[in-house]
Amino acid sequence: QVQLVESGGGLVQAGGSLSLSCAASGLPLSRYIMGWFRQAPGKEREFVAAITWSGGSTSYTNSVMGRFTISRDNAKNTVVLQMNNLKPEDTAVYSCAAQRVGMSSYNYWGQGTQVTVSS
Repeated sequence: QVQLVESGGGLVQAGGSLSLSCAASGLPLSRYIMGWFRQAPGKEREFVAAITWSGGSTSYTNSVMGRFTISRDNAKNTVVLQMNNLKPEDTAVYSCAAQRVGMSSYNYWGQGTQVTVSS
């Protein structure tokens, strides 16, 4: 059974930092592209960042570039999203997702973790 479990969310003041972790079980992360998405109240889910199975390539949405860093440890089946200089507009539920290499969409999703940034 595949499971993606996020942790590390919480409440932080603007300008602060949080580190989100996604622990995967039931699938070899080395075969998957891993992504982070977020959904704010009343808004659609949006892409935040992704990393290839080797970790050699990353991508970010423009609004987080230079502030967020995605990394992965395939040996530990973990993906981390380091978020610095957080802004109130970063407030959302953050979810990790896994996309099998060669597939066109994300196959597995976590339940999400709440990030709240106060001004």
